[in-house]
Amino acid sequence: MALTVLRVGISALMLGHGIPKINRLFESPIEFADPIGLGPTVSLILTLIGEVVAPVLIIVGWKTRLAAIPAFITMVVAAFVVHGADPFRKKEMAIIYALVFLVIMIGGPGKFSIDKN
Repeated sequence: MALTVLRVGISALMLGHGIPKINRLFESPIEFADPIGLGPTVSLILTLIGEVVAPVLIIVGWKTRLAAIPAFITMVVAAFVVHGADPFRKKEMAIIYALVFLVIMIGGPGKFSIDKN
C-alpha cells in the first residue's frame, strides 16, 4: 500500500509541473531551455515524457520501473544541469523528486497496480 501511495502521490504532483508545459509545443518558435544541447524542441519533448507521460504510466502502475527512468533522469538534469549553479534551495525539489523516482525504480509499483509487483 505504501508504494502505491508514494507512486500515485508523487506522480500526481509531477503532473502539475508537466501539464502546463504541453502548450509550449504549439508555440512558434518553441522556446524552452536546452540544457544538454539537443535543441529546445527535443528538450521540451524529453521533459514532457519525464513530467507527463512517465507519471501517468506510474500512476496506473503500468511498466512502472521503466517509466520511472525518464522521470528520474528529467529530475537529475533539472537539479544538476538546469539549476546546477543555483543554491541548494533552488534545486532541492528536483532532488527530492529524483530520489522518490529512484525508490519507485527499485521498489516497483506495489500490489495495487497493473504490474502487480
